[in-house]
Amino acid sequence: MMYPLVRELAADGIPVTVTCRVLHLARQPYYRWLAAPVSSRDLAEAHLANVLFDAHRDDPEFGYRLLADEARNHGHTGCDRRIWRICSTNRWWSVFGKRRSKAGRPTPPAHDDKVRRNFTATAANRLWLTDITEHSTSEGKLYLCAVKDVYSNRIVGYSISDRMKARLAVNALTNAAMRRGNVAGCLVHSDRGSQFRSRKFLAELRHHQLVGSMGQVGAAGDNAAMESFFALLQKNVLDRCRWATRHELRIAIVTWIERTYHRRGGQAALGRLRS
Repeated sequence: MMYPLVRELAADGIPVTVTCRVLHLARQPYYRWLAAPVSSRDLAEAHLANVLFDAHRDDPEFGYRLLADEARNHGHTGCDRRIWRICSTNRWWSVFGKRRSKAGRPTPPAHDDKVRRNFTATAANRLWLTDITEHSTSEGKLYLCAVKDVYSNRIVGYSISDRMKARLAVNALTNAAMRRGNVAGCLVHSDRGSQFRSRKFLAELRHHQLVGSMGQVGAAGDNAAMESFFALLQKNVLDRCRWATRHELRIAIVTWIERTYHRRGGQAALGRLRS
């Protein structure tokens, strides 16, 4: 935009008429800009970009269409093409999008690996594991985030949603902390998923004075103790039939966790009651 230059030259004594003639600019649009250097459209787009940035920071896996849904949920209007332009200009891309470099580096962890595959604990609320699984229904996918106490093998908290957002992991952690009471100092181990690296999840860890831990990249058995629970869930619930609705599957998952998994006999490897 050349209008700021016209204003600066006018301040140095060069008439606006002369400058506009040399630069092939019309004077009336310049004076309208001078009266309001930032248009209402520019302000609206700046506010929209701010909402998109916050949503992208909280859920880095979101593409521009999901970011557009988040913006509309906050009362902002804008077509998908406009939101794509803002995201593309600012390089706000989904972490699950196409690879843009062959020499990409692993995503840095939010925490060091403090467990190192030593999945043992001497008491309850010493070590929790958390992870997310998904299953399809005729309506679409349903996501489960669960928190497991290593000492008792009990699911101390979980959350179910039709969207794999950071809030899914945050709700599971909040549920676990509320159920267990004083959990300060408990180690919470996860993989490097974006939900567990999100600003909201890290804030929830700090709020309950929990200690974060993240596994290594490409280590298949790094969270094997959590995968064993998901394998049981897959065998006993998810694969037993084709689920028509998310609601039906949600009820089945909750019922199995609360009635079957938590009430089954003590495991020989534990040699103790669940706590």
